[in-house]
Amino acid sequence: MKRFITFTLPLIALGAILIFFISNQQTHSEETMEQKKAATLPVVPEGHETATFAAGCYWCVEVVFQRLDGVTAVTSGFIGGHIANPSYEAVCAETTGHAEAVQVIYDPKKISYDKLLEWFWRLHDPTTLNRQGNDVGSQYRSAIYFHNDAQKTASTASRNKAQEKFPHPIVTEITKSSTFYPAKLSHQDYYRINGSKDGYCRAVIAPKLKKLKLEK
Repeated sequence: MKRFITFTLPLIALGAILIFFISNQQTHSEETMEQKKAATLPVVPEGHETATFAAGCYWCVEVVFQRLDGVTAVTSGFIGGHIANPSYEAVCAETTGHAEAVQVIYDPKKISYDKLLEWFWRLHDPTTLNRQGNDVGSQYRSAIYFHNDAQKTASTASRNKAQEKFPHPIVTEITKSSTFYPAKLSHQDYYRINGSKDGYCRAVIAPKLKKLKLEK
């Protein structure tokens, strides 16, 4: 039995990786020229505010914030790097310094910045440096990009409070927001469009939503 487990588990893991790779390759090959264009940032409605978070793969983060009452728009993209208009491929190669992130537009009358921060700590592991699960690299770092002094103060206080719940040190960066570059159109609203057919969505995102009780 032990020998069976020793040989079978690696094969199962390899199979999951192959399914994920093949699924992604098929998805990318089906992209149109329009879908490969960078998305446009939505206009911030009057009375609304902007928050920016990095917590691993932006598809995982996007779908969580999309399901919160009071959030009106979520855009996946890149922030914190040293070149303009980075491509997804360059970011994945860790040559640009960017993090995968989401920019959230929300109505503070319906959901507070503090509540967004609570969800930020819940939706990922902020104690793993440059890694979330099997997603490894500096582009998957945990970070909060504040847009004003109030967000900076709230983020720092929230991190200190969150640390009480984690046995290991939190490695989340708290830094001033810089230029946010939207990812291509095919990478926006990813789970809603691809959830039933994409291997990564089924293996990683769906269980996360179930754990957070955000299934629909």
